Amino acid sequence: MSHKDTMNQDNTARIELERIRSTPQTPRSRMAIPVQEMPTQDAEVRRANMSEVATGYTPEQAMVEAERCLQCRNAPCVGGCPVRVDIPGFIAKAREGDFAGAAAVIKQTNLLPSICGRVCPQEKQCQLPCTVGKALGSVEKGVQIGRLERFVADWERSSGSLAAPRAAAPTGKRVAIVGAGPAGLTCAVDVRRQGHEVVVFEAFHKAGGVMVYGIPEFRLPKALVASEAEVVESMGVDFEMNYLVGRTRRLSSLLGEDGFDAAFIGTGAGLPKFMDIPGENLVGVFSANEYLTRTNLMKAYRRGEAATPLYPSRRVAVLGGGNVAMDSARMALRLGAEEVHILYRRTREEMPARAEEIAHAMEEGVVFDFLRSPARVMGDQNGRVIALEVTAFELGEPDTSGRRSPVAIRSSETVVPYDTVIVAVGNESNPLISRTTPELKVDRRGHILVDEKQKTSIDRVYAGGDIVLGAATVILAMGEGRRAAAAINEVLQ
Repeated sequence: MSHKDTMNQDNTARIELERIRSTPQTPRSRMAIPVQEMPTQDAEVRRANMSEVATGYTPEQAMVEAERCLQCRNAPCVGGCPVRVDIPGFIAKAREGDFAGAAAVIKQTNLLPSICGRVCPQEKQCQLPCTVGKALGSVEKGVQIGRLERFVADWERSSGSLAAPRAAAPTGKRVAIVGAGPAGLTCAVDVRRQGHEVVVFEAFHKAGGVMVYGIPEFRLPKALVASEAEVVESMGVDFEMNYLVGRTRRLSSLLGEDGFDAAFIGTGAGLPKFMDIPGENLVGVFSANEYLTRTNLMKAYRRGEAATPLYPSRRVAVLGGGNVAMDSARMALRLGAEEVHILYRRTREEMPARAEEIAHAMEEGVVFDFLRSPARVMGDQNGRVIALEVTAFELGEPDTSGRRSPVAIRSSETVVPYDTVIVAVGNESNPLISRTTPELKVDRRGHILVDEKQKTSIDRVYAGGDIVLGAATVILAMGEGRRAAAAINEVLQ
């Protein structure tokens, strides 16, 4: 979207707001207010930079979008939010232009609104049950809750009014948080609020977990994640970076001689899956986890400055259909690839990625090869990728998830040239903690088993996020962190 288009959009919102404010509104008239589209960089421009794709609402757009909310008494949107933000409450404040008040309402239950507003799948959570969307027959036409949350959070930061929650008087109790991802940070805040001493142990050199190593800069600026971590630290939470629990120190030692009264495990699901097809060990095959970590956390795109190399790619194949596949494909374009294909063995309708991310990838020139999947990776005499043998599929009957199962078409194999392959078919739990803590019960996939309060099989040890759920979302991880914190606070009272 050009600067001129953005200005036109802003002028339209200003005129619409004046019209709304001059006329008494009814539920019917509110549903006639058009959805405020998110301003974005032009696709041709953004595919060549790392700057954020979506540029955010203006105050006028935010107030117009807030006017669309019907303030339903039963608030179905709140039921769709894993951390139960008072959505009608913050939107009511935003409607009146009280953005500071709106931020205060959100942060009663969500300390990471600038992040959630950007990366949460609102169309599958809070926005899915929105009354406006249901009445208009499309979840995309519901109130744009995530966009409003992002605007409010960004306004709070840019206005200089960002403040940390207050911690209660010291209790003398100590809690160890393993992992500085969304689950760990959320748990740390809620435990610290009650006056307990909190130490976060993080394996990487930066806090944020998947928010810094997995989600690209163009979707989630790392300065925002750093700012949120600084807010947590300003509450008095201590961070021990480059600290790998299970190797640097065992969990049992933290709870034993180190004197912690409770612990929370939020180590995520960072162990990449592969497809187990021939040729996956060739040079030029990457897990999406490694590919994105090199570029997001280690800034490989800063040629000549980064401490990690950037693999040169011309034709890239990304295997998978989730958000990580979209991130990998869009990153490959920004790193200079001439052509990027996403191979997915179902159709667009079955893709688990967010509709917005798929649309953005298509706008930027990513090619989608639906109903296609590789049978093997082919290499040259030097062990480098040169092609994929690709099989065509058709959809059969639905599987246990309700999606139609892909069925390979016999004798449909073709050889397609590629020099880089990125495998984005999911992640599993890192087994380090479970292997060094044998009394910690896990399922066959390595997910830690917990009860309804996030308690593990070990007394005073809780867990949440992807290490429990498998690869999920930021907001679901935060929800588990909050539940675990409530249980820890109850036990330590």
